Amino acid sequence: MARLRAIRRFSASLWLAVAVALVPLPGARAQVDEDTARKAGFDAYLQQLAAHARAQGVRAATIDSVLAGLTPDPAVVELDRAQPEMNPAAAPPDFAPYLRAHVDAARIAEGRALYGEVRPYLPGIEARYGVPASIILSIWGNETNYGRYTGNFDLARSIATLAWEGRRRELFAGEFIALLKMVDEGVPRARLKGSWAGAFGNPQFLPSTYLRLAQDGDSDGVRDIWSDKPDTMASIANYLRDAGWRPGEPWGVRAMVPENLDRAGLASTLVAPSCTRVEARRSRWLTVGEWRKLGVTPEAPIGDDVLAALLEPDGPGKSAFLLTGNYRVILEYNCSNFYALSVGLLADEIAG
Repeated sequence: MARLRAIRRFSASLWLAVAVALVPLPGARAQVDEDTARKAGFDAYLQQLAAHARAQGVRAATIDSVLAGLTPDPAVVELDRAQPEMNPAAAPPDFAPYLRAHVDAARIAEGRALYGEVRPYLPGIEARYGVPASIILSIWGNETNYGRYTGNFDLARSIATLAWEGRRRELFAGEFIALLKMVDEGVPRARLKGSWAGAFGNPQFLPSTYLRLAQDGDSDGVRDIWSDKPDTMASIANYLRDAGWRPGEPWGVRAMVPENLDRAGLASTLVAPSCTRVEARRSRWLTVGEWRKLGVTPEAPIGDDVLAALLEPDGPGKSAFLLTGNYRVILEYNCSNFYALSVGLLADEIAG
């Protein structure tokens, strides 16, 4: 009997310990409640986007297949809030280290090798879009290192998170609906991997850009910017043409600048409609002939009648460039002087 009572006491103690272990601590309960509320708000917001997508003709089956199991991605929110534009007072870094990392010997060599590989397609693409092959390949090299890294975030989850989080809701709500349209048009859901910010494929297009500008460069009936080289190049070229690329005009040239140049008197007074911080760092527009009269000497051939703006990315006495309207087109791809300069300089190296 004593043994039976001992067994009963042990069993009761064991069940009490299990029961205590199963009761969440106050902090854990709060976290569970917060996560549940967050997920409920996310799901409700997705249903709003789904309604807009249905109104624009996306099939219900497509919407259901993409929305199934989606949850907000806290890593995407953290990455978005860490972007430089969140701290506009931060001073820009030096250009030289960025240039060394993006226009290095390996990237130049690979760009030249790829140029030779795709040479049969280049005359047709250049003739159709008016964009030099070297610029197209340089964009590809700068965006994804020629397709070596295109991102592994689930695009539906990332874009839905960015829309729901709200800092750029209007942009990403539209991109999420565009992604649904891509799937509705036959792009496999499993293929939609990319950057945390929603860009994908070799040229890093957003979904709306893909729908509007992606091209079938080899006429096989598919716009494949993930693995098809002619489609990738034609799509990049079409993007630049759509942004206003001027055939026959260089992106810019390196320049020698005299120490006594009146930079303050040459400062731009225009307010750019976009990319304002980047545009504010360059001079006003003059013809190359007018720059020559001021003592600014181009280091590569460029016509005297070409309009150009002066940019000294690290300040007076260091590197300097005379930039044309085509440089502004490259900024439409990525609003960064360092990026646009690297695209132009890598293109010059690829062209040899």
